[in-house]
This record gives sequence, structure tokens and C-alpha cells, in this order.
Amino acid sequence: MRTSAPPLLAIFRSRLQGDLLARIMLQPDSVTVTALAQAVSAPVSTVHREVARLEDAGLLVTRRVGLARLVSANEANPATPALRELVLVGFGRRQVIAEEFMQIPGVRKLSIFGSWASRYAGEPGLMPGDVDVLVVGDVNRQALYDAADRAQARLARPVNPTRVSETAWLAGTDPFLATVASRPMIDVFAPERAA
Repeated sequence: MRTSAPPLLAIFRSRLQGDLLARIMLQPDSVTVTALAQAVSAPVSTVHREVARLEDAGLLVTRRVGLARLVSANEANPATPALRELVLVGFGRRQVIAEEFMQIPGVRKLSIFGSWASRYAGEPGLMPGDVDVLVVGDVNRQALYDAADRAQARLARPVNPTRVSETAWLAGTDPFLATVASRPMIDVFAPERAA
């Protein structure tokens, strides 16, 4: 199935390719093709083909460990540092937000909304300048802002957290929250994903 280039950074073939590269390039550990498929919610066969394409291009390297095929960035390729930066700008926000905000006790739901979520969902527009983060749960305000500061330093973009109680989110009566819920929203963590 052919897909169009993603509005976030149209130099990538597809959103899947951007998500794969983000998972591989932005974490120091190798990942199996199966775990990679789970991380990007794609069939193993599709991920296997995309990994093979990227390996043929010299961007990734794989190695066998038993039956598993481990994938990592090709650090010998001089393009890797620049590609890592591009991936971070275009697709790394979801991963960075997860890494920084999931450390906070009490998070029941964590999502990205606003312009970045809209571009990720395929809506055309300019590259977003900031990241809007919805944190549902009983979380410490200082821990929330510390996580936002860490994420902002890594992304070199403003990170704007919005904290809301689980009761208020589920009620859906607040006009702002109703608007957020009606627009594209990328779940980073939600109860149905935690199972």
C-alpha cells in the first residue's frame, strides 16, 4: 500500500519510516524487529521490509542473536548524526515526551495535542514550533514542569504541559478539553495501551 510523505517532514517516505527511525536512532539500545513492530503498531512483515530498505541504504545495521534480528543505527555512516537530528525534529517528540513524562507518578493518560498532533495525523501545515502535552491524573505540578523543562531541552522547542484531573477529562464538559478531544490527539500512554 502506497502512502504519501508525512507532513511533519516530507523528506521521509512515510510516517512509518519516520517512526521506525525515531525508535532506532533516538535510543542507544538495539531493538528486535518484533519489538520495533509493536512500538510502531505495524505488521512485522512491513517493518522487516522497511528495515531491509534502510539497511540496504546504509542507515541501519542488523545482526542475528539466536532467532532474533537486532536493529540499530549505523554509527559508521557519516550521515547518521545529521539524520538523528532530523528524526528528532520530525518524529522524536512522541518518544521524548514518553521518556520524560512517564517518570511522573500518577499519570493516567499522556497525549500530545495541537499542531504537532495534527501534522502527525496527516493534516498539512507548517512544521510546529512547540509541543502541547496533555497529562491526565493526579500529578505533582513541579514534577510536571521539571519533565517539560527536560523535554524542552532535548527537543529545542517549547513544551507546554496541561494538567487535568481524570474526573474532569472523563466528564468532557470543559470547553477547552472538549476542543482538545475533538482534534487530532496522539496518545503516548493511555489505560487501554497500558494493558
